[in-house]
Amino acid sequence: MLQAKKSLGQHFLTDENIARKIVDAFYEINAPDTILEVGPGQGALTKYLLTDKPCNYFGVELDQRMIPLLISAFPALEERIFNEDILTFDFSKTGSSQLTIIGNFPYNISSQILFKVYDHKETVQHVVGMFQKEVAKRIVAGYGNKEYGILSVLLQAFYDVTYLFDVSAGCFSPPPKITSGVIRLVRKEQQPLLHDEEKFRQLVKSGFGQRRKTLRNSLRHMINHVTFLHDPVFDKRAEQLSVGSWIELSNRVATPA
Repeated sequence: MLQAKKSLGQHFLTDENIARKIVDAFYEINAPDTILEVGPGQGALTKYLLTDKPCNYFGVELDQRMIPLLISAFPALEERIFNEDILTFDFSKTGSSQLTIIGNFPYNISSQILFKVYDHKETVQHVVGMFQKEVAKRIVAGYGNKEYGILSVLLQAFYDVTYLFDVSAGCFSPPPKITSGVIRLVRKEQQPLLHDEEKFRQLVKSGFGQRRKTLRNSLRHMINHVTFLHDPVFDKRAEQLSVGSWIELSNRVATPA
């Protein structure tokens, strides 16, 4: 077995039961036949993805060492493994306008991967991924919770998110120093009506960027109508607003009366 590269945040999943459980959770959702696996590594999830159902599979693997191993184990993937960085990967290379994503995501870029999912939500229908538990809990956190933050609001506005299960350090080689968590995102059939999506994103990021302040102070630079700032909603802090309230606030800011 190849040694994991610390610089790539690699921890290879070795527990077959967990690999099976992740793929089962992935296939519980009706999805298009195009699958993109992030960081297939040595194929812990890949073998189940390919044997369970016919699928249009693609993988994105940054570690060049893994490519010949994957192709040797799965010859049909010769033209379907991209030796690229998922953060700069062009989803259109899959040839599909709709795809699903699965992976044991590198901990050091997991939040960035989720921001990319958000930026491509018109393309990404659902995701099942393994993250550092702290990050996974942050994604599914509800308002009023200290873990509730920018990614919680942005992703929950467009996806139904579910925390599925913990994965202990002993399921990996080398074992990480933390517990992992598997979550699922399923794009909502009814998408939120946002008057200005960029304004929504900016408001959320500004509000949580100074989360100890009231919204009146953290968002003042974005509000041109001073009288609007007297609204009681601005007495609250960022984590006290539900996802729906953030959407409503964004729409009011984008089209003030």
